[in-house]
Amino acid sequence: MDQPTVGILHPGSMGASVAACAATNAAEVLWCEAGRSQASAARAAQFRLKAVASLPELLQRSDVVISLCPPAAAEDLARDVAAHEFAGVYVEANAINPTRVQRIATLLEPDATVVDGGVVGSPPVGGKSPTLYLSGGGDATARIEALFAGTAVQTAVLGTEVGKASALKLSYASFQKTSRVLVALAVGMAREHGVDQELLEVASKRTDSYLAEPEYVAKTAARAWRWGPELEEAADTLAAAGLPPEMLRAAASTLARWNDAKDSKLTLTDALDRLAQP
Repeated sequence: MDQPTVGILHPGSMGASVAACAATNAAEVLWCEAGRSQASAARAAQFRLKAVASLPELLQRSDVVISLCPPAAAEDLARDVAAHEFAGVYVEANAINPTRVQRIATLLEPDATVVDGGVVGSPPVGGKSPTLYLSGGGDATARIEALFAGTAVQTAVLGTEVGKASALKLSYASFQKTSRVLVALAVGMAREHGVDQELLEVASKRTDSYLAEPEYVAKTAARAWRWGPELEEAADTLAAAGLPPEMLRAAASTLARWNDAKDSKLTLTDALDRLAQP
């Protein structure tokens, strides 16, 4: 199989590192510099992605396009791609609910072939090896598997139904991310009453509990701007299934108190202070 040209839309910390892994089996990996920040340009340079001037140029040259952006932007981005009649494989890898993925597939097909993707794990740097779950047509998912073969991004195909990969991603996120929010609330409550050290001592006896990792609260705060919208997507998925979404909406609301801490380096004390006094 010929090596494809790959375009990455919105090279954030996950997108840029995933694209760099794709470069192992691609002819080249492109990103569009129009309207992007200096931070995006720096990431693209770090991972040796090739800049193009415009979205039409990226789409015209790419056989495969990977969309990894904030959840709210996923459909608008897909509309921009559809307007240029992209005819390759479009990997919808954002943390959005299955209904939105299916809408995007309807928007892009039949010109493009849509593969649903969900990344579970940390960006593939420093020895980390996330899994990209895929669902969609067999030829297209096989092409994406080949693109990441032998790289730090593992792949797993869940079937041909678009939406399955996103459902798995959000199912896992609903537990993992809400659990981290609960840790922050528990430690914040204990600190208010001067028993936070005692709480951590209790938690240390249960090493299988996130409560034994209070240092992760600061990381949660720095990622809240991404995690909150993701939990809203998971809540929508619960509601569509007739399951109660209120717990995840409350977790998203709690995370919103940290939105101004985007990608910052906080201490545990800083994070708890911001949570208590937004």
